[in-house]
Amino acid sequence: MAEAMRQTVAGMLKGIERYNPDNLTTLEKYVEIQSRENAYDLEANLAVLKLYQLNPHRFNMDITCQILLKALTNLPHTDFVLCKCLLSEKLMSESPINQIMYLGDILERCDFQHFWDRVLSMSELCDRIVGFQDSIRKFVCHVVGITFQTIDRALLAQLLGGVDDATLKHWVKKYGWKEETKTIIFVANQDENIKTKNITEKIDFENVAGLMAACL
Repeated sequence: MAEAMRQTVAGMLKGIERYNPDNLTTLEKYVEIQSRENAYDLEANLAVLKLYQLNPHRFNMDITCQILLKALTNLPHTDFVLCKCLLSEKLMSESPINQIMYLGDILERCDFQHFWDRVLSMSELCDRIVGFQDSIRKFVCHVVGITFQTIDRALLAQLLGGVDDATLKHWVKKYGWKEETKTIIFVANQDENIKTKNITEKIDFENVAGLMAACL
C-alpha cells in the first residue's frame, strides 16, 4: 500500500500543489502508512511539516511525532535536522516533541545505552513505528563499524539495546564481523580504512609576482 500511495503523493508534491492544504488529509494518511509498513518518504514528510507551518490551525501533534521518529530511523543522514528546521522553538519545547528532541540529542552523542533506557520509558510512542528499534540498531552498527577495531561482546549487546545472544549473532553476521573469542568481536582493521591523499599545488610565477614585489 505504501508504494501505491507513494505514486499518488508524488503528484501532490509537484509545483504549487505542494502547498495546497487540501492535500494534508492524504499526506497524513501516508505518514501513518509509513509507520505501519516500515516505509519512508522524507520529501512527503517535509511537505507535511511545511503545510503545518503555513496552516498552524491544521497542526497534528501525533503525525508530527511520527514524522520525527521516522527521521531518526534514517540516521546518520540529516533528515532529523531538516525536520527540526520546520518546527518552531515553542513546538519543540512541548511534550512529547521535546522527548523526541532529546532522543535525537542522545543519538547525536552516540550515548546508546542511555538512548535505550529512554525508549523504554517512551514505548507507547516508539512502538507505533514498525522497525524503529532495528533501524536504530543499524545506526549503532554504523558507528561501531567506523569506531572500533574490536569490541567486547557484552558491550556490543548493551549498545544494541541489551539484546539476547541470538539477536547479537544476527547483527554480527549481518555486518560481516567475526567472533575472535567468546568475549571479543573483531569489527574491522581501522588502519586499512585510512586513505592517504597526495595534494599537489601548482603556483605560477604570475600569481606571486605581486607579493614578491611588495616585499622588496
